[in-house]
Amino acid sequence: MAKTYIVGNWKMNLNVGESSIYLHKLLKRLKIARGVEVIIAPTTIALQPLSLQIDRKRLKLAAQNFYYQDFGAYTGETSISALKGIADYAIVGHSERRYIFKETDKDINKKVAAAIRNNITPILCIGETESEKIFGETKDVLRDQLIGGLSEVSLEDLKKVIIAYEPVWAISSTKGARLAAPDDIAASVNIIREQLKALYGKAAEGIPLLYGGSVNPSNAGAYLTIPGVNGLLIGGSSLIADHFIDIIDLAKRVVR
Repeated sequence: MAKTYIVGNWKMNLNVGESSIYLHKLLKRLKIARGVEVIIAPTTIALQPLSLQIDRKRLKLAAQNFYYQDFGAYTGETSISALKGIADYAIVGHSERRYIFKETDKDINKKVAAAIRNNITPILCIGETESEKIFGETKDVLRDQLIGGLSEVSLEDLKKVIIAYEPVWAISSTKGARLAAPDDIAASVNIIREQLKALYGKAAEGIPLLYGGSVNPSNAGAYLTIPGVNGLLIGGSSLIADHFIDIIDLAKRVVR
């Protein structure tokens, strides 16, 4: 049975103490669910202390960011190798990294390769902006971001990658964000699946594909039932324990 992934991206929220309290609350309510992988991505400074508190049978940790070198003179950066044994997953290429911090496809493909090299599963985020969607450029943008992000990934390593489709215009932190209709998501998912098949052939069929963009308990069920979607990448709702648990429970019912 294929896994369903529920990933909570806390972004730059919750200090170490608040993160610990939240995790404690989450673990009290979270039960092991066959077929559902629950992942949280706290701030970098909270990763290590939470790794000592977490029950990895019920919950896994993801890094929000890292540098692609294993070590070196890179003041202020967190190396990918420093995350080994702490994080099982790492978010790569999120639109906030692309558009606020100006990460390029070259930076992103190095991060994807570095994560794989260090036995950490990269969650590669791709997605078009509002203007790119309006001008009919969605297919080209998704193709270019896939090629850019996966250019150093071999056929053998492909099974170690997760793709997350996050249209920038649907992310709640984006000015003027609006909800994506399931039909729009389904069309983009088909584009992504076709592009992956063109790049890797039949081996691409097993790549998990997540959806992210203003996901909440009211729409999560509809998003999870879109053909080709294997889970959700959640922002704001992952910071509210009741909402996050509700979404996890929805995922459990869909898996059944």
